[in-house]
Amino acid sequence: MGVTKAEIFSATQNEIATLAKVIGHPARVAILQHLIKAKACVCGDLVDEIGLAQPTISQHLKELKNIGLIQGTIEGTSVCYCINPDAWNKMTKTLGEFINQPSIEIASDSCC
Repeated sequence: MGVTKAEIFSATQNEIATLAKVIGHPARVAILQHLIKAKACVCGDLVDEIGLAQPTISQHLKELKNIGLIQGTIEGTSVCYCINPDAWNKMTKTLGEFINQPSIEIASDSCC
């Protein structure tokens, strides 16, 4: 696999790429949607809700937690997860600014 040379890109470009990579898996999107819908910490029902094995869910939770989109608290032998509102709001602002750039118009005589 090639080297990304992250240092030649801006902090915002690297942040967008990291966010896109982490939320670019449908299981992680489903986990985030479930946590948003629950509006509370979710402990054990993600396996039933998403339909994947516990180790797979745990790996996806780890990726989401690594970038701070979710946070977890330990309750007995289980970890309960919820959306980190500060990180979520920052992500939506960053991605929104990227996506909501001015409309692109291509000249009729362009190469495309």
